[in-house]
Amino acid sequence: MTYLTSNQLKQYNENGYLAPIDALSKQEALAAREEIEQIEKEMPNEIDKSGRYNVHLISPKLDSIVHNSKILDVVESIIGKNILVCSTTLFIKNPNEKGFVSYHQDAKYIGLEPHNWVTVWVALTDSFEKNGCMKMWPKSHLDIKDHNEKFDEANLLTRGQTIENVPENEIELVELKAGQMSLHHPRIVHGSGINKSNDRRIGFVIQSYIGTNVRQTLGKNSVQLARGKDYFGYHELIKRTKSLMTVENIALRNKENEYLQEIFYNGAKQKGFY
Repeated sequence: MTYLTSNQLKQYNENGYLAPIDALSKQEALAAREEIEQIEKEMPNEIDKSGRYNVHLISPKLDSIVHNSKILDVVESIIGKNILVCSTTLFIKNPNEKGFVSYHQDAKYIGLEPHNWVTVWVALTDSFEKNGCMKMWPKSHLDIKDHNEKFDEANLLTRGQTIENVPENEIELVELKAGQMSLHHPRIVHGSGINKSNDRRIGFVIQSYIGTNVRQTLGKNSVQLARGKDYFGYHELIKRTKSLMTVENIALRNKENEYLQEIFYNGAKQKGFY
């Protein structure tokens, strides 16, 4: 069992995030990276831009991470024993590219209510300041803040949603080794810079693990049951993948990504690049 300690829970509740937490071995992280790069090689456009969502539905290695018992123990510490997997996202920053993530709050656009959910960010490569690691504004999760929508192609967010005037002197870097993870409260303000290193930075984000009492208010999410029982039945349940990139699983993933696009762009004046 790898449940959070009372001190770790206190840190999470007070600061809005917790890191680093050991999740995978370096070998498991490398195996996941290799499977991602196999998909990129065999189907070059399949996980690019808006294709980066829900890759766990076509990748057994990423599926195994999503259902990893060590990760689920930690999640259970926060949201309880009945756990659904809502969706996942790959954040890949190639070396010396301009991709960044502006400061934002996930809860502003994701439509999941109440906020009995947590995002898990798993480093499949080392993640540090030079290659664009996560940056957190501690204690910024107490309310929802105003966002501007900038639709910048270099911004890896759908709308380029941006919180202005974030105090940089209060920002904390979240540096992780491959196989480690961080936990994010739905309302924590976070972002990341560009990759100035000579290797890729790959983050696999379970966004999010939700309690079974959580509804989708902006559209539809299908889910997987990760642990416990679903007593509410608010979402359609879908199966786990056992094989890499089957036609059936690609079709399912594409359908789920269409649902996500409707949620992410709900009420938007235009559609972005992701």
